[in-house]
Amino acid sequence: MTRRCAAGAVVLASVFLLAFAGPLLSPWRWDDTDFTAFRQGPSGRHWLGTTQSGRDVFALTLRGARKSLVIGLLVAVLSTGLAAVVGTVAGLTGGLLDRALMRGVDVLLVLPSFLVVAVLASRTGDDWPMLVPLLAAFMWMVTARTVRAMTISLRGREHVLAARFAGVGAPRVIVRHLLPGLASLLAVDAGLNVGVAIIAESGLSCLGLGVRPPDVSLGTVIADAYGAATVDPWRFGFPAGLLLLIVLAANLLGDGLRDALDPVGGR
Repeated sequence: MTRRCAAGAVVLASVFLLAFAGPLLSPWRWDDTDFTAFRQGPSGRHWLGTTQSGRDVFALTLRGARKSLVIGLLVAVLSTGLAAVVGTVAGLTGGLLDRALMRGVDVLLVLPSFLVVAVLASRTGDDWPMLVPLLAAFMWMVTARTVRAMTISLRGREHVLAARFAGVGAPRVIVRHLLPGLASLLAVDAGLNVGVAIIAESGLSCLGLGVRPPDVSLGTVIADAYGAATVDPWRFGFPAGLLLLIVLAANLLGDGLRDALDPVGGR
């Protein structure tokens, strides 16, 4: 394991621990209101200050981090899984199915993905779980092409040919003989997709199209504090810094996995 991979893993694990265990240490819940402390700076009572409505910034940000991390992980798993299925099926079967799947990938690649997701997300109301398939639907195409190319090279290996000549079905060939050879690529893709998904979710939430009140994500917390960044810096600095840290750690993890699993291609 490279240093970058280890650093990314440690930081992400620390953020997860903070996001899920941190609220247990705070005397305030994310939806509590302190009517005696509006726009109060950091203090012993409110560790990172309060918002203009009297909500604790520490508890509010950790709630947002939990939601953003869950969305990021789900999107990463779903998009990488979809890329693996489409890429291996297209590469293994070839012919008409391969051409049809790749033409579909080409169509999705030319669409303005963020605009399409924003329009569709505006129609989902406050149903934030719908963000997961929406974001994942536009994050798998490039990886699917790479998986297809690798599958075409792997399908000529002796063990794959032997399995196909023995009458083993395509799903079993994919699971037992192709996916192990693609594991490093898929692991790297999933790690990088976590950061991409969190950025996309935060951007949508900042625009009011992702997670919506009364619930929060890092995007909504940052959007709420953006106008007061110079007046009340504690409201903006912690959630924005935490978002930056998560994305940086996810990128370090993905790059580190690529270097560790594919030292020649990662250089």
